[in-house]
Amino acid sequence: MDQHQSILELHPGLVWGFAITVVIMLLLDLGVFNKKSHEVSSKEATIWSVVWISLSMIFSGVVYWVFNTDGTPASHALAVEKFTQYQAAYWIEKALSVDNLFVFILVFGFFKVPKFLHHKVLFWGIIGALIFRAIFIFAGVELIDLTYLPEMNVFGHPVKINVVMTLFGLFLIYAGIKSWGDGGDDDDEDYSDTAGAKLIKSFWKVSDNYDGDKFFTVQNGIKMATPLLVVVAVIEFTDVLFAVDSIPAIFAISKDPFILYTSNIFAILGLRSLYFLLANFIYMFSKLPYGLAIILAFIGVKMLIAPWYHISSPVSLGIVGGVLVLSVLISIMFPDKKDDEVKE
Repeated sequence: MDQHQSILELHPGLVWGFAITVVIMLLLDLGVFNKKSHEVSSKEATIWSVVWISLSMIFSGVVYWVFNTDGTPASHALAVEKFTQYQAAYWIEKALSVDNLFVFILVFGFFKVPKFLHHKVLFWGIIGALIFRAIFIFAGVELIDLTYLPEMNVFGHPVKINVVMTLFGLFLIYAGIKSWGDGGDDDDEDYSDTAGAKLIKSFWKVSDNYDGDKFFTVQNGIKMATPLLVVVAVIEFTDVLFAVDSIPAIFAISKDPFILYTSNIFAILGLRSLYFLLANFIYMFSKLPYGLAIILAFIGVKMLIAPWYHISSPVSLGIVGGVLVLSVLISIMFPDKKDDEVKE
């Protein structure tokens, strides 16, 4: 089997299976378990986190099964490579999403969003992410395929350099260095002046107060947007900005759009439950921004040296997983002083 053969070519029906699973889970989430807006407890968040992570791990097993077609050593090796590509892409997106959730917490605090409305905001934010990630990933794969330079000799070795991957690599190294310098400090940002907030205000007047879980309300005979719609727009634009880091990062892992999209979507679908856990245990992730900086820089280097040296997916997965675990352990062992005050 061709190493670059896509799941789309092997099992087109798997696309429908994935799509149906996602739609059913979203309908259950919104129409059954969260039909009425309510504050999500830590227990409920834990259960949903386990459900989404379990579904993702099961799907990674399906990826292995699809590529291990005949049980030969070559088929097994290809299946392991695809399996680890999925796992690496999933955990990279999951890790970068945690950094995204820190900003969500700040956004909710800035707009004073009642806790029982957090789930609804995140739900619609994720619906938008499903659409934008599909556009970014599938367009990105096509763009990469179109930007290979003719083969050339560099340092005595014949190589094919990709312009987009090289630019992505340089950008990710820059993003990693910048992330390390910032240390994830966004506390002072004015979110009412962001692009998402400005977009809503350009179309509608915005009421001063929330009206339950409504996006629109009527005051003095005038239809107005509520602050809740502004928050959803801010969350959507924030996710698009974070995708600028995460999407280039996963292109270093695989060029198979189905593996990239499914791993990305499963990681995003678990964001809401992860948010409610993170809000209660934020001290466990205080050093994560530094770990993410290392991961971004590593992936950038991996992209730049790819024409000369290939870092396999299992090795990439090991490095990413090791940095994440180490970041959490250091956060627990050496919490920030302000985190200690929060816990007390």
